[in-house]
Amino acid sequence: MQARYGRLHNMSMAVAALGMAVVAVLHLARSSAEGMAFGLGDTRSVLYLLLICAMAFYAWVGFNRFGNRAPQVVIDHDGITLGFGRNRRFTWDEIEWARVRRLGVRPTLQLGLVPEVFVAANLRLSQWSLDDSLRPIRGMPAAIAVRDNGLDARAGAMLDAVKSFRPNLVRS
Repeated sequence: MQARYGRLHNMSMAVAALGMAVVAVLHLARSSAEGMAFGLGDTRSVLYLLLICAMAFYAWVGFNRFGNRAPQVVIDHDGITLGFGRNRRFTWDEIEWARVRRLGVRPTLQLGLVPEVFVAANLRLSQWSLDDSLRPIRGMPAAIAVRDNGLDARAGAMLDAVKSFRPNLVRS
């Protein structure tokens, strides 16, 4: 099984973010004539500039992911390969368990790894990276969550693929 970035999701994210940035620019230009000082002295203009930068960033991310057709998750008879800029393969012997849990409202595929393998992989995980599909799981030092947000396959389908190769790894 291979999961790639979903083209429709990422293009719609890019278009929506670009539209929001344009609206923020227009509102900033219109409001600056009504008493808002353009520059770092007025907090309202600073907030609009931050909004414009954030939306431009998400538009850039959406356009890049739209064009990226490389598989981000590959589940096959050898193990699981995670892309997302890490491009790391984990063999079935390096994975201790797999399950699907909800992170907020979205289901995520959670993988428990052998602690030594997790440390050696150096996945550069962060709780604060809002656009990253790989996350650490709080309270579980050698486990990662793979968010299906923006992928063309759901977490449940990825867990089903794990079940087809190694049903003994699946936890409820």
